[in-house]
Amino acid sequence: MIVDTLKPPYYAVIFTTILENNIEGYLETAERMEALAKQQNGFLGIESARKEIGITVSYWQTEDDIIAWKNNIEHTEARNLGREKWYKQYQLRICKVEREYGFKK
Repeated sequence: MIVDTLKPPYYAVIFTTILENNIEGYLETAERMEALAKQQNGFLGIESARKEIGITVSYWQTEDDIIAWKNNIEHTEARNLGREKWYKQYQLRICKVEREYGFKK
C-alpha cells in the first residue's frame, strides 16, 4: 500500500537490503519491527517491497523520532541479528521530504 496521507515537511528513512540465502526468522522479525515502529512517537507510515533488493521506507515527523526508533532496544536487537544472519548488504538513507505529489485512479 502507498501512504498518501502525509503532509510535508516530514522525514523518510529509506532502508535498502540484499539478503543472504538463509533468511530463517527474517520475515517474522520484519513484521514485528513494522508493528513496533507503528507504536513509536512520530511514526507516520511505512511502505515496503521485497524481491532481490528489498526497500522499506518509513516516514517520521522529526529526526528525533527517528533517533528514538533507532535506539529502541528491540529494534537494536533485530538490527544486530540482521547483520549477523540475514543481510549481505544494506544501505540506510534519511531524507527530509519538502514536497510530494501523486496520482490515484
